[in-house]
Amino acid sequence: MEEERVEQKEDDQEQDGEEEKEEEPSKKQEWSTSQEVDATATDEDLQQSKSSRPSSRGAGSSKMIESRLDHAEDVVVRWHMGYSERAKQQRIFECPEEEASTYLEAVDEIQNLLEQLSVQNKEEEQQPATLERAQNVIQLAMERLEEEFRHLLAQNSRSVDPDWLFDSMAVAGSFRSSFDDDHQHTVDDAAAASEISSSGEEDAPGDEDEDVLPVARPREIVPTTVDLVHPEVVIDLRNIAQRMIAANHQLECCQVYVNSRKAVLEDSLYGLGVEKLSIEEVQKMPWDILEDTIRKWIQAMKVGALVLFASEKLLCEQVFPAPISETCFSDVANETMMQLLSLSKALATGQRSPEKLFKVLDMYESLRDLLPKIENIFSGVSGASLKSEAAGILLLLEEAATGTFAEFESAIQRDGSRTPVPGGGVHPLSRYVMNYIKLLCEYKDTLEQLFREKNKDGMTLSGTDDGELDVLGGDDGDRIERKSWLAVQIHRLIHVLHNNLDGKSKVYRDPALTYLFLMNNIHYIVQKVKYSDVIGLLGNDWVRRRSVIVRQFATSYQRAAWTRALSFLKDEGIHSSGSFSSGVSKMVLKDRFKNFNAAFEEAHKAQTTWVVSDPQLRDELRISISEMLLPAYRAFFGRYGNFLETERRADKYIKFSPEDLEIAIDDFFEGSSGSLAVRRRSFTTQ
Repeated sequence: MEEERVEQKEDDQEQDGEEEKEEEPSKKQEWSTSQEVDATATDEDLQQSKSSRPSSRGAGSSKMIESRLDHAEDVVVRWHMGYSERAKQQRIFECPEEEASTYLEAVDEIQNLLEQLSVQNKEEEQQPATLERAQNVIQLAMERLEEEFRHLLAQNSRSVDPDWLFDSMAVAGSFRSSFDDDHQHTVDDAAAASEISSSGEEDAPGDEDEDVLPVARPREIVPTTVDLVHPEVVIDLRNIAQRMIAANHQLECCQVYVNSRKAVLEDSLYGLGVEKLSIEEVQKMPWDILEDTIRKWIQAMKVGALVLFASEKLLCEQVFPAPISETCFSDVANETMMQLLSLSKALATGQRSPEKLFKVLDMYESLRDLLPKIENIFSGVSGASLKSEAAGILLLLEEAATGTFAEFESAIQRDGSRTPVPGGGVHPLSRYVMNYIKLLCEYKDTLEQLFREKNKDGMTLSGTDDGELDVLGGDDGDRIERKSWLAVQIHRLIHVLHNNLDGKSKVYRDPALTYLFLMNNIHYIVQKVKYSDVIGLLGNDWVRRRSVIVRQFATSYQRAAWTRALSFLKDEGIHSSGSFSSGVSKMVLKDRFKNFNAAFEEAHKAQTTWVVSDPQLRDELRISISEMLLPAYRAFFGRYGNFLETERRADKYIKFSPEDLEIAIDDFFEGSSGSLAVRRRSFTTQ
C-alpha cells in the first residue's frame, strides 16, 4: 500500500511540476539566480523514513497524530532532494508563496507533534516508533531548510557598491565633505628641504550603469543603514531561522549565515580599498603607498562604522531573535573590524617620523569620533573585547601623535645642514617648519586636547620656564603660554628653529650677509604666523615683537654692509691744513672717490646676487639704503666734485652721479648679478 502511495505521489508531482514550470517567477526571483544544491539524503533514506511508519494504528488520539504526521510528511518528502527532479532543481522559496507557506506549516505541524509525542512517551511510555518517525521527518525538513537558507543568502547577498553608497550619502550631504576632501599631508623630512603641501582629493562620481543596481538599498534620506538583503527575502530567512532554532538546529543555521555574510562584508570593505594586511606588512610599506592606504582606511572606517556594520547588525536582528542575533553578528563582524583596527595599531606602534603626524592625527580623529558608534554597534558581552581593543588603539594613536610631535622638534634640533642658502635667502628648513606649523593649526582642537591630556598631571601653563624663549624677544612668553598648550608647543618649535637658523647663519663669511639671512628668515616666520591661523595662538603682540627683531637685523645688515663705503665720504683729512676753509688735497680727494667707487662696485657685485624674496621688504631695504647712502654721497659730490673737474680723465675718479647710485641700488637683492657698466655716466657729460 505504501509503495502505491509513493508511486501515485510521483505521478502527481511530475504533473504538478510541468504546470508550475509555466508560472511567472516571483519578485524574489528577480533578486536571485538558480543554483543547484546536491541532495543531502539518498533514496534509501527516503524509503527508510517511509517504512518506519507503524503498521497498526492506536485508538482516537493516536490515529489523529498518525493522520497529521502523514499529511505533514507528504509535504516534506515531496521537497526532499531525492524525491524528484523538481525537488532537486527548484527552490521552495522561489516558487509561489503558497508553496513556502505550506512547507513551513508542515514543519510547524511536525514540531508540534514531536512535542506532543515526547510528552506522551514520558507519561504513557508508548508510540516510540511514531516519535522516531517524526524525528526522521523533521531531520529531512531541517536539511532542506538549511539548503534553502544557504541558497537565499547566496543569491541575495551582494557586496555594497562603494560608488553607489558614496553618491547616496553625498546627496544626503553626510559623507563626501568628510572624506573625499580629505587632504593629504606630505612632509619630506629627508633633508628638511621641501615645503609641506596639502592637496584635496575629490573622487568624481563615475557614470552609473542604470541596468546594474547594487543589492543594498537606502532606508532613509540620510542612510545610517541600508537594506543589505531584499526585505521580502529577509522575511523568508527569518521564517527558516525560526523553524531551525525551534528544532535545535540553530548552530547549523548560524554557521551558514555567518559564512555567507562574513564573506560579503569583507568584499564590501575590499571594495572600499581595504586589504587584509598584517602589522608587519603595514610597517614595511613605502610611505607613499601607506599614505594612500590610510586615506582608504579612513573612508572605510566612516562607511563601515556608520553604515556597513550597523546594517549587518540590523540584518542579524531581523533574521534571528536575541541573544542569537548578537552572537551571529559578533561572529560576522568582530574579526573584520579587528582587521580594520589593525592598520591604525600598526601606524601607532611603528617608527615615528614627522611626515606621519598628520595621518596619525587623521586616524585618531576618525577613530575618536567613531568610537561611540562602534561601542553602540558592538554592544553586549560578545563585543566587549573589540571595544576594549578600539579604546586601547585610540590611546596608542594619542601617544603616537604627541610622540611624533616631539620627534619633529628633535628633528629640527638635529638638522645639521651647513650648506649656505645662496644669497642669504629663506632656508628650506624655515619653509618646512612653518608650513608644518601652519598645517598643525588645522588640527588645533585635537592637538589642544592631546597636549592637555598629556600634561594634566604634569606642569601647568603658568609654570613653564620662559627663559628659553628670550631669544625670540620673549618677555611675552608667559602670556603666549597661558593661552593654550598648543601655543606652548608652537612657541617652542619656533624657538628651536631660530636657534638652528642662528647656527646656520655663521656659515656666511660676510657679516652683512649673515644679518640679511637672519632678517629674511625671521621675516618669513613672522609673515607665516601673521597670515595664517597661527596668529590666533601666538597673538598680534608676538608678531609686533618679532617684527622689531626683523628691523634690528636689517639695521645690523646696513651697518655691516655700508659703514666702510660711507667712511670715504667724510671731510676729515681732505683739507691740506686740517680746516675746511684751507686748500683741498686733490691727492686725498682722488683716493676718496676711488675708494668709494671700489667699495660701491664691490657691494653692487655682491648684493645684486643676494636675495630678499619678499617684495615689500626688498623695497623697504632699498629705500633705507638710499636714504642712508645718497644724501652723504650727494653732499660729498657737491662739495668736492668741481675740484677734479679740470683733471685729465676726471671720470676715472668720479664714476657715479647720485642718480647713478640710485639706479644701481635698485639692482640689489634680485638674486642675479647685475652690471654697473651700462649704468655709469661720465662726470664730464653732466
